[in-house]
Amino acid sequence: MSTRADLAIAALRKGHDNLSALVAGLTADQLTGPSAASEWDVSQVISHLGSGAEINLEVVRASLEGGSAPEFEFNKGVWARWDGMTPQERQEAFPEANRRLVEAYEAFTAQQRASHRIDVGWMPEPVDVATSALLRLTEFAYHDWDVRVAFDPSAALAPEAATLISERVEGLFGWIAKPANLDGRTADLLVRLTDTGETLGLHLADPVALTAVAPAAPDGELSLTLEAWLRLAAGRLKPEYTPADVRISGPITLDDLRAVFPGY
Repeated sequence: MSTRADLAIAALRKGHDNLSALVAGLTADQLTGPSAASEWDVSQVISHLGSGAEINLEVVRASLEGGSAPEFEFNKGVWARWDGMTPQERQEAFPEANRRLVEAYEAFTAQQRASHRIDVGWMPEPVDVATSALLRLTEFAYHDWDVRVAFDPSAALAPEAATLISERVEGLFGWIAKPANLDGRTADLLVRLTDTGETLGLHLADPVALTAVAPAAPDGELSLTLEAWLRLAAGRLKPEYTPADVRISGPITLDDLRAVFPGY
């Protein structure tokens, strides 16, 4: 039976293969065209994923040597080098950098996947391989979508990634949710995931919270697929990327939720 680590690593491999193939075929104009990340062109999203792969690889290597995550100065050096690349250089460098990281995860034995711990540098304590891989998968899946939707407005999060990162979505709220954008209004929404049959509770206050138990007397209801919910929570459900079957009732509108979850 596949473990969380196995599934996350397999999703990283599939995402890498698919995005690397897409990136390899991009023209110069496509590389410098807009991505769904509002402040970055396509090559800058690729740069972010490439530099992140290098930094994550160093984190994994350090854990295998019994060390701590690299110092922030190391990260700054990696970012500066990728920032200094041309779009074409980023196009060429990304597949190799990301491949090395994916292969590092794939190299973990079954025993290591169960017991090894990795100091990622910003969490209170070292995490297991599954959590480390899921942290990377969350970052990768959203930015993979940022690139692919630039060329296909109907693009969706990779399904194998969406299923896994759903367990981490509330962890994003602490740094991306902006309840102040509701101007003092609060609400409890029932979130109905139409494809999985799940119902959740979304508490719109400060702090924003997600509960596994739906509110008994919700102020409104949000109905959408898991994939659309994950994109909404990460600021990636702008009107032009919103499926026709998304529904909301009550005093909170989709634009209100887009303001609460402006993205990154």
